[in-house]
Amino acid sequence: MKIPKILNHYTRLPKSIYILFFARMVNSMGAFVYPFLTIYLTKTLSMDEGEAGFIVMLAITAHLPGLIVGGRLADWLGRKKILLFFQGMAAICLIPCAFLNNSLLIPRLLILSAFFLGGAQPASTAMTTDLTNPGNRKAAFSLLYLGSNIGFAVGPLIAGFLYNNYLMWIFLGDAATTLASLTLVYLFIKETLPSKEKIEESYQLENNYEKAEKGNLWQVLWKRPRLLLFTLISLIYSFVYAQTTFSIPIQVIELFGDKGPKMFGVIMTTNALVVSCLTIIIISLTHKIRPVLNVALAGVLYAIGFGMIFFIISLPWLLFSTIIWSMGEILVTTNTNVYIANHTPISHRGRFNAVIPVIMGAGFALGPLISGDYIRRYGINNIWPAIFFLGIVAAALMYFLYFSEKKRKQF
Repeated sequence: MKIPKILNHYTRLPKSIYILFFARMVNSMGAFVYPFLTIYLTKTLSMDEGEAGFIVMLAITAHLPGLIVGGRLADWLGRKKILLFFQGMAAICLIPCAFLNNSLLIPRLLILSAFFLGGAQPASTAMTTDLTNPGNRKAAFSLLYLGSNIGFAVGPLIAGFLYNNYLMWIFLGDAATTLASLTLVYLFIKETLPSKEKIEESYQLENNYEKAEKGNLWQVLWKRPRLLLFTLISLIYSFVYAQTTFSIPIQVIELFGDKGPKMFGVIMTTNALVVSCLTIIIISLTHKIRPVLNVALAGVLYAIGFGMIFFIISLPWLLFSTIIWSMGEILVTTNTNVYIANHTPISHRGRFNAVIPVIMGAGFALGPLISGDYIRRYGINNIWPAIFFLGIVAAALMYFLYFSEKKRKQF
């Protein structure tokens, strides 16, 4: 049977990538807790927007030291061990939350869980980078992203219907699917940490960003100024995207009242369905375009998709805006990972995939805090023109980076 041309990019990947794809899908099917965190804090625990923003900021901030610890350990002890331990601990932290009856101890456990989730991320990304090369890396990262969103298309929708009457199952279901996904990794994926011999061989490579480097993390990162600039611009992108789990939930509560959790579940499911249906198509259409230019285009889609919410008062138009910013999400997620992987030395993959998300993650951490205070002062609807402006600025800066890279290669 002839494979459709649009799927050719996915047919020559290592077997372990397909295992990771299924693991991501299973894990994301139970992604119940964090998408609903803002609603849980404001509706169930009766916090105001500023207090909720502070808690969400703490959860995101806890993610950041987890990244640093996990990244260093992934380069030292191995990718698989660190992924299993940290993601497993993140799941275990959710289990007591199901039985604490809306205690204020729950936000503390969720913050601790966020720390462990952060520790798992560099190991997972480094493992994917180890298993691929520049030729198949975009296909691999996009396939894993697709797996996450196929599961995510189901998870928030289920959580939205469970929320009002079966809240404990949001915590238990999230933990169970995480542990099930880790079982696949444990059984079918071998350790991918590069051997000392492979690292030594890479020192001989010429004009290759992936060759091993000597020196500490900051010394090596400083040798890659374009990667550093890309990271700083991406901070704005993460601030903009943080509105999906902070300002949008507040907006739907404002518009729909008690139906808000269900409506937010529908929005998040729409996001996942768009990603699931369009990732392959968008990757096929843009695979010859440089990653940095694809990210610039994503900034424009973010600006339009989030900015138009200022004018929206009905669910159909909210879903239309979701389609637009979801296409931007596809371009950002798949191309950002590829750009970073292609500029990361083999000797520092865990650490690079820790510190770079920390810098980018500042946008996620500051997003709820700044947005919460802004909304408290000026109202939820007035956040969207500001987000539109930030999206346009980020797109312009990313295009400038693309133009400078292109011009440099011409001379």
